Amino acid sequence: MTSTVELLAYIPSPPQGVWYIGPVALRAYALCIIAGIIVAIVWGDRRWVARGGEKGTVLDIAVWAVPFGLIGGRLYHVLTDWPQYFGEGGTPIDALKVWNGGLGIWGAVFLGGVGAWIGCRRRGIPVAALGDAIAPGVLLAQAIGRFGNYFNQELYGRETTVPWGLEIFQRVNSSGQTDALSGVSTGVVEKVVHPTFLYEAVWNVLIVVLLVVVDRRFKIGHGRLFALYVAGYCAGRFFVELMRDDPAYELAGIRVNSFTSVIVFVAAVAYFLLAKKGREDPSELKSKDYVENTPVENTPVENTASEATDSDTDSDDGIATAKVADSTSVDAKQDVDLKKPDKP
Repeated sequence: MTSTVELLAYIPSPPQGVWYIGPVALRAYALCIIAGIIVAIVWGDRRWVARGGEKGTVLDIAVWAVPFGLIGGRLYHVLTDWPQYFGEGGTPIDALKVWNGGLGIWGAVFLGGVGAWIGCRRRGIPVAALGDAIAPGVLLAQAIGRFGNYFNQELYGRETTVPWGLEIFQRVNSSGQTDALSGVSTGVVEKVVHPTFLYEAVWNVLIVVLLVVVDRRFKIGHGRLFALYVAGYCAGRFFVELMRDDPAYELAGIRVNSFTSVIVFVAAVAYFLLAKKGREDPSELKSKDYVENTPVENTPVENTASEATDSDTDSDDGIATAKVADSTSVDAKQDVDLKKPDKP
């Protein structure tokens, strides 16, 4: 009876992660990544405008950051899981098949940051300020993207009997061959594992809430909120890595992602503590095109000076008029005196 209750409580995996519309394959992993990117751009742009920036800036920067981030994420994944592609029995060409899953977040953040820096340089805005604006949205995008791993039945943890364990189904393709990524479930449960994708997604959402609260209360800027996002994510990822048992490159028996989490965490905390406090002035967030095309209006001082000049001119005119009037009065008096007869 107990085993039946536990079985009913398990989280089932999706029956498949790919749907075909004719020759076109709709992959859940790709759709989750795209949905996350859209959320990050829309929310990030709203936060940027609220800080004093121009609407549409985040989308313009994303044109640079997203391609760089995808390349960086794939490179990190391939380098840290190189035996899967270049080891014995590996298929090197599979390293290019990003649609099958496999994006390393640290590579994505690093090269994505390079792309964002290029975009910010072109617009003349501070990349650190942009990072603070998009940080919560980027982390929420990561949480959404993790559900792509759920559809692919990948990056799960060790086997478990906890009620919220994740069922991993046997999947086969149209040829009857086992295919975990593109196949369809046979209904046979291979094992029940820790849903580490869910653990990470929930942790990410909690850190998103923390970032929003801290940002509103303390007005964080100069890249410190982005550093807090990186540190928070790394803290959770370190423990998630300890629960996984899928094949991964190791150093001294420890997964390389665990080492990376610790190193990046320390660097992010150091930046958070040492970076400039406060927040950028809204005027610093305007692009160079905006500044160049904004007309300069006369200041009140200039207007006052102009008014003072006009007043002085009016006064001078008044004095001149008075002098003319006095002169006319004198001339008129002299005319009257001349007309009077001389006294005997």
